Amino acid sequence: MDNNDSNISENNSSDKEKNKNKNEGIGRRDVLKSLATLPFVGALVYGAFRKKSLQHYRQHQLIRELNLGTENTPVNFTPVSSDSKDLLRIGIIGFGIRGEQLARSAGFAHPEQIDSWASAALANKADDRLNVYLEQEDLNIRITAVCDIFTVKAKRAVETSANIYRTGTDARKGEPARLYNNYRELIHADDVDAVIIATPDHWHAEMAIEAAKAGKHIYLEKPLSLTVVETHAVEQAVRENNVVFQLGHQNRQIESNFKAKEIIDKNILGKITKIECYTNRNSPNGAWVYDLHPEANENTIDWKQFLGPAPDHSFSRERFFRWRCWWDYITGLTGDLFTHEYDVINMVTGIGIPHSAVASGGVYFFKDGRTVPDILQVSYEYPDRDLNLMYSASLANSKQRSKTFFGHDASMELSANMTVYADRNSTRYRDHIEAGLIRPDTPMLTHVPGREGVDVVTSATEQYFASRGLLFTYRGGRRVDTTFLHIREWIEAIRGSGTPSCDIKEGVEEAISAHMGTEAYRLERKTFWDKDKKQIVTA
Repeated sequence: MDNNDSNISENNSSDKEKNKNKNEGIGRRDVLKSLATLPFVGALVYGAFRKKSLQHYRQHQLIRELNLGTENTPVNFTPVSSDSKDLLRIGIIGFGIRGEQLARSAGFAHPEQIDSWASAALANKADDRLNVYLEQEDLNIRITAVCDIFTVKAKRAVETSANIYRTGTDARKGEPARLYNNYRELIHADDVDAVIIATPDHWHAEMAIEAAKAGKHIYLEKPLSLTVVETHAVEQAVRENNVVFQLGHQNRQIESNFKAKEIIDKNILGKITKIECYTNRNSPNGAWVYDLHPEANENTIDWKQFLGPAPDHSFSRERFFRWRCWWDYITGLTGDLFTHEYDVINMVTGIGIPHSAVASGGVYFFKDGRTVPDILQVSYEYPDRDLNLMYSASLANSKQRSKTFFGHDASMELSANMTVYADRNSTRYRDHIEAGLIRPDTPMLTHVPGREGVDVVTSATEQYFASRGLLFTYRGGRRVDTTFLHIREWIEAIRGSGTPSCDIKEGVEEAISAHMGTEAYRLERKTFWDKDKKQIVTA
């Protein structure tokens, strides 16, 4: 109550109000003293009273003192126009695992997927995947063109494009997309306004540049490029041709990331000098050892098109489906996995391109002929910010860790949810810690998507869920696919509303950061970013 009296005085309240609050404070202290003298029952009541007072403080006054918002942002959907003149015609290049996921998030699920969800819902009433999908807003788009160099996937892409009514097999369908055997023909088609590119990494830059020069808007799966030279070329093409660009980082739509940015912007953590992020997996699929499709062969796969700008190599089903294991087609762990973590960190802190990077690791577990390491550590330095960013990855252990921001006054753990712990030696929270109002071993603040604003983690169950990374978030209390939100943001920007949250600027910052880590590992030397020459140089 002394704290309340101080706040009232600072706010220049009337003497009457001061005395009123002061008297209320004395009354409460008297009650507490009286309860403390009573045996057993009085002790229980005293304990309950104190617990309730502490909870009230933590839930309300602390949030006010820290000047934190109490609502999620954004809260609700904005209606999408159904006017035919606003119809956007989309071409999809690449219909593998991610390509099909992107089509589904855009509102086009294969009929067999609908059947599968319906069966699962009948078997388990708690399985609401079909309902979540059917309730997803219609973006007023059509998939008018598809391209995939594996005939099985190309056929599935065409079938998916026709499912405009979101029905199962043997139900009403719309007009299917035109199938193209070459991505250039798709990009230059008159009935394509924008393209979604979900191909192996070594094709990203070339396809994005072609699309930009053709005036087609671009949704590009990460990473942006395979090299620094490609990075600058994509940026130039996007800017010169004034197309709407979005890099595929749907994590920018998770509500907890908005709250994490607010926490950092308001200096709740104090000076941040270290950030750690991780990628740990422990399964063949997690190490990119995907199944080899039984129908895949030299007759069903256009191998020459797959190679494209990559070095020549004889036909290989392993390389076609497991291309992430070889440097010929990927930027490695930094480009494929670190980019997810970095993009969120860049979103909430704006750290940009690092000054330098050092790396180590190797192929320690999956000795299957791959050239890309399965263990990697990269340390990035930001001397202008007195900050170190550490990335740690293992494809042979599944211990999950959140992104962690280390500040002088508090640390923040961020995954799908956000949790803040006060530091026991904090300067800012010293008085609160000494008074028992904040406990360093208990979360000070948390944000869980679907709940209003920031709150306090009060149970082991909530702490468990606060540690999980999820593929959905909430808007207005509804569970929503984050990839849908990211595509929707891109679509709305094309229609003239808003700006993509992962535009070309953010894409370039991510690409250069990833390339610095990759080069540091491959060259076994410390790398630096030359701002003037816009090049990676070594010590």
